[in-house]
Amino acid sequence: MNFEEKTASCQISFVPIGSIEYLGEIHQVLDIIQASGLENEIGILSTVVRGENSKVLELIAEIYEKMDKICDFTMDIKISNLCGCRGEPAGICINSKIDA
Repeated sequence: MNFEEKTASCQISFVPIGSIEYLGEIHQVLDIIQASGLENEIGILSTVVRGENSKVLELIAEIYEKMDKICDFTMDIKISNLCGCRGEPAGICINSKIDA
């Protein structure tokens, strides 16, 4: 199965646990995301990343590996091959499928 040609949309929420420097750690994750070159939208509670499926999965692994050396954390990840992946704006693609 070849996933490289598919696009994925991924919502990532990174939460440092028991850390005094939690804001700095969140900013480190945002720096990793922005350095990835993937399309991204930073929100208040999460960041949405879109791009080639394999690149999105590599980004998740990179965040885990780098931050595992720095702090304890939880990372809530939602991945879609539909929402925001087929040229439709994020946030309305599911509604357009339901209304169809």
